[in-house]
Amino acid sequence: MIDPNDPAAPSDAPPLNEGAYGRPAFRRGASRADAVLRMENVRVTAPDLARRAALEKSRSRLVIVAGGFVVLFASVLTKLALATIVMPLAPHRQEKPLAEIVADEPHSPIEATLPGQRAAIVDRNGQPMAISLNTVALFADPRQIGDPEDAAAKLKKVLPRLDLDETISRLKRDDKKFVYIAREITPREQQAVNDLGIPGVDFRPTQHREYPLGRTAAQVLGGVDVDEIGFAGVEKYFDKRLRADTDPLRLSIDLQVQAVVREELNAAMQEFQAIGACGIVMDVNTGEVLAMVSLPDYDANHVRTAPADERFNRAVEGTYEPGSTFKLQTASMALDSGLVHIWDEFDASRPIRIGRFTITDFEGKHRWLYLPEVLAYSSNLGAAHIALTIGGERQRAWLRSMGMFGRTGIQLPESAFPIIQPASAWKEVVTMTVGFGHGISVTPLHVVRGTAAIANGGLLLHPTILAMEPGQQPQAVRVMQKSTSDIMRRLMRLVVTEGFGKSAEVAGYYPGGKTGTAEKVQAHGGYRKHANVAAFMSVFPMNAPRYAVYMMLDEPHGNKSTYGFATAGWVAAPAAGKVIARIGPMLGLLPDLVDMPEINQALYIPLQPGRPPGAFARGPSTSAALLDAVPKHVRPTLTVPPTVLPPAITRPAPHIRRQTRAPASTRAAHVLAVSTAASVVAR
Repeated sequence: MIDPNDPAAPSDAPPLNEGAYGRPAFRRGASRADAVLRMENVRVTAPDLARRAALEKSRSRLVIVAGGFVVLFASVLTKLALATIVMPLAPHRQEKPLAEIVADEPHSPIEATLPGQRAAIVDRNGQPMAISLNTVALFADPRQIGDPEDAAAKLKKVLPRLDLDETISRLKRDDKKFVYIAREITPREQQAVNDLGIPGVDFRPTQHREYPLGRTAAQVLGGVDVDEIGFAGVEKYFDKRLRADTDPLRLSIDLQVQAVVREELNAAMQEFQAIGACGIVMDVNTGEVLAMVSLPDYDANHVRTAPADERFNRAVEGTYEPGSTFKLQTASMALDSGLVHIWDEFDASRPIRIGRFTITDFEGKHRWLYLPEVLAYSSNLGAAHIALTIGGERQRAWLRSMGMFGRTGIQLPESAFPIIQPASAWKEVVTMTVGFGHGISVTPLHVVRGTAAIANGGLLLHPTILAMEPGQQPQAVRVMQKSTSDIMRRLMRLVVTEGFGKSAEVAGYYPGGKTGTAEKVQAHGGYRKHANVAAFMSVFPMNAPRYAVYMMLDEPHGNKSTYGFATAGWVAAPAAGKVIARIGPMLGLLPDLVDMPEINQALYIPLQPGRPPGAFARGPSTSAALLDAVPKHVRPTLTVPPTVLPPAITRPAPHIRRQTRAPASTRAAHVLAVSTAASVVAR
């Protein structure tokens, strides 16, 4: 036996711990310790090395792949962070972007509307006025309902507002495949109904029209029915457009101006205990209506349950005798015809008696009045004589050209037709009463539109409830000479500085206007005593007319502050002045006090203008018949001095179509009213 530790052992002898093929070989009888010792000298074969190399290579590849996934996920997370937090992008739409519709308001709060939704309605500044919200409706297929009573009882527990009998009746309709059970249910209610597991009961997505501002411009917006179809106001007029085009509909209404008008109008209505009121603000150069308020009003979200009186839009739906505000039309007609000049005098010294009826003045001067005095002192007698001088035929032609014989054309379906007398009934008494605003009924918007034409240089505009795009030309037609408009602006300013409209004065804004108080017509003819409509029609600033403001109170009552009077100069004119003072800065007009002397001089016209040398003048010592015989071309005309007024609009626009007669049924009351125009009082 060879001892492996023996230094004398042969060197070429194989190790005792290896067999013939390199495997461990144990001697028979060897101890366990010897076996362990021999295992320390085990050799690694080539296949083992190959397997180990393959494992190392796989491990490296896995590390590379894992690193790639880490980079990929990091890139995705970074992109998401950029897209949603750092640089969020607007949703991509195939339709025309909203920015092209509201180019001047790129940060409009209404960015987009989902396809199929009713388009939003916004004001001229992009503020939302009406929006559609996604909701859910509950419906059923009665043919799949096994026990209608049980199903209705279960639904009643979840939806207490359901009418049990009506629900049972609907679920028993075997002839129907589809019946509505409830609309506009909440997500919690939807889940509760779904948990009931009633066969044949399901849900469908619907929409709910929401008016976030409640009462603001409620009559203008109108409303929609349960199927999102408009039935009043803008919602009705533009129903097809709102359902076909998802881009917001931009109105001319300015919500800030609207809020101011409503606040001041409501305060005046409460102070003087009026049964109703309305207010309008319109751009006299474009026809855009910036505010339209009618009181009482209602929450637009509950239009279907609002009383009829609250849904009634007095601004365009109510027809009233305009009273003395119509004297602006009479004076404009007379001056533009060339038959009357500002230095002419008219008899206001005694009442006019027609049969058993009498026309008088309120706080009359009992003398002959110059034309400026007729307006400043609101003389019925003077206006009646002016109208007679012009004649009924010219008067009808003038009023027709001013749009008083047809609807205003504004985009509101409630726009009413005026009540006018037929040509056959337009006799001398009608000519006189219409001259001071009685015997004809028009809407407040008619008055605003006609006054805007007087102030803006002689252009009759087409009123619009839609905002105009920059550079868009308004629809207008010339109805009077610019020189007539220049004179009338001075006369309107005179009413505020020297006449019954003094309480509407606002320093630096130079408003002009006209008061108007008319007794209300009774249903069966005649006038209701002590039931007046008091209105103030104003335009500011008169040196560069921009906006018309109309304020009207329906049946106001005087109080201690007005010494018991409820006439327009006491109750409506102050409200108009407050509105002008508040909305002027909102509309970018600051009061001009620096140029006050120059502006006042440019707008000045005396109450009693002097007669130019050699000119004919009507007066107590002049025969009207002789003056009528003088040819028009030899009569001198008033030379208007240079002013700081802006140039008039010169671009003509398409003629506005107008209807000329009201239905016979609506004229009947006024035919009787004019025939009993006794003791009509102008305030």
